Amino acid sequence: MAPLAVALGDPSGIGPEIVAKAWEARGSASLPTFFGVGDMRSITSIWNGPVRRIDSPAEAARMFEEALPVIQVEDAGEIVPGKPNMAGARCSLDSLELAAGLTRSGAAGALVTAPVSKAQLYAIGFVHPGQTEFVAERCGIAGTNAVMMLVGPTLRTVPVTTHVPLAQVPGLLSVDLIVAKARATERGLSRNFGIEKPRLAIAGLNPHAGEGGALGREEIDFIFPAVEALRAEGVDVIGPLAADTMFHARARAKYDAAICLYHDQALIPLKTLYFDEGVNMTLGLPIVRTAPDHGTAFEIAGQGIAEPGAMIAAIRLAGQAAGFRCRA
Repeated sequence: MAPLAVALGDPSGIGPEIVAKAWEARGSASLPTFFGVGDMRSITSIWNGPVRRIDSPAEAARMFEEALPVIQVEDAGEIVPGKPNMAGARCSLDSLELAAGLTRSGAAGALVTAPVSKAQLYAIGFVHPGQTEFVAERCGIAGTNAVMMLVGPTLRTVPVTTHVPLAQVPGLLSVDLIVAKARATERGLSRNFGIEKPRLAIAGLNPHAGEGGALGREEIDFIFPAVEALRAEGVDVIGPLAADTMFHARARAKYDAAICLYHDQALIPLKTLYFDEGVNMTLGLPIVRTAPDHGTAFEIAGQGIAEPGAMIAAIRLAGQAAGFRCRA
């Protein structure tokens, strides 16, 4: 398998630090070979470990045990931890584009992305909602067809709707949307996790999954029909389930992924259980893409206290998923 490409994210955030700490933990965490893509100074300014510049992914394997390999991207200007600027935003975008291109070409085995500042990216003309949609476009996939899965050791969740106001969620739901997200989830579980017959659970939107319509009709109008359509296709799916009882340990043992109706319904249980090791995986792409499920944390950047658990988990998961795809 080719080395993994890790875009370093905003040079003023914690991305460079947690990538460096992931390299330090490479042996104990059993991480695959990876290399950074970004401005090397964002690492050397906050870390005293060995860093080596490389010109191609093929060089990463030769030096990975001795130093963190990095493909240098244009100068990010002045780098001050915790103080993002537009030069750094341009660097993070160029790093993302190069890392995605290397992965798309097969030179890198998978793509891992460190956090970026959307506000800074928007200031330089970035028009995508986030890194997911940008990577999807570069892969020739419509952003709406890319599915976000949150992954922890014993829980995987997929939000049907993501960054929209809660009041808009009922109006956005449809049978077709729920079915499409579930299909992508089933395929993703097979391709990226090697699960031969994935089991899905779909959450209800309303308390107690609507109580037969007494507490809302979304379950009757959209979720039940979606479940029936999926079962007709041979998908192993249950639901709609009351969201307040589907995330405890015994319930989680009954499914491989939970399809949730809105952002917080998917992210609250994942972050409650696995705040320091949650991974964001994008399904529906021709490449493997993962990211730590947290932001730039500018407020602690440069202090040496950033927790690398989620980055370590993202790199490990990317390597595992790429391995499953190679064997398929």
